[in-house]
Amino acid sequence: MAQRGDGRHVEGVAALHAADLLDAAAVEDVVRRVAPDRVVHLAAIAHVADGNPRSMYLVNLLGTRHLLESLLGMGRQPEAVVLASSANIYGNAREGALSETTPPEPANDYAVSKMAMEALARLYAGRLPLVVCRPFNYTGRGQSEAFLLPKIVSHARSRAEWIELGNVAVARDFSDVRDVTDAYARLLETPAAIGRTINLCSGTAYSLGEVLGMVEALSGRSLPVHVNPALVRQNEVRILKGDRTLLASLVPSLPPPRPLLETLRWMLEEGQP
Repeated sequence: MAQRGDGRHVEGVAALHAADLLDAAAVEDVVRRVAPDRVVHLAAIAHVADGNPRSMYLVNLLGTRHLLESLLGMGRQPEAVVLASSANIYGNAREGALSETTPPEPANDYAVSKMAMEALARLYAGRLPLVVCRPFNYTGRGQSEAFLLPKIVSHARSRAEWIELGNVAVARDFSDVRDVTDAYARLLETPAAIGRTINLCSGTAYSLGEVLGMVEALSGRSLPVHVNPALVRQNEVRILKGDRTLLASLVPSLPPPRPLLETLRWMLEEGQP
């Protein structure tokens, strides 16, 4: 829902308002003008290997504080505010699926910044209707090739002779971006979710080697891997697989997750007639 110049809301029309999260006055101005009923906060430095820890901590922590303070000063409380944290805060996995009660063990600056954001959010509990989500890896059309699955898909589509990767044995729980956005939208309409921390995941983990095999089968092309030691991270999280029990109980109408093979096919077919 967007807002017209006379302040009335118009169904089905989107309006873009730009503001730097680190500019508190600019964020406050946008929040005041839009006066949102519901908020999904996704803005962040989201790449684990960003290489700029200072920017990561400033945006992910201070930027979130600017938004929450602006919502507090809006003059009325929104109905729901979803904050995107990250399953990366769980760190190196134990056996089995990770639930929301799994103790955090962040293994990189990105994960620490998101865990700190969750701690910050607790300062606003009771004053704002917050829902903290911990999405595991998700992908789809349009995602930057700085992320692994779009990189693999792009190399297959361009008929590359080989691909440079790090550790192909690491396993991740990959969701389809369409499932994740659907979950965000449904949680905004779920009063029982307010005050909760919720995993967004598929519940299944695939190694990058398995992903490569699926892409090769779908594309009909072989994609040999050159392992670059520089891409093998220290403190690499070996396995990230989520438990979606809480999400399913809060939103029983949520459809089952799309199979990763279907997501990869959708990405490979982008731009085809």
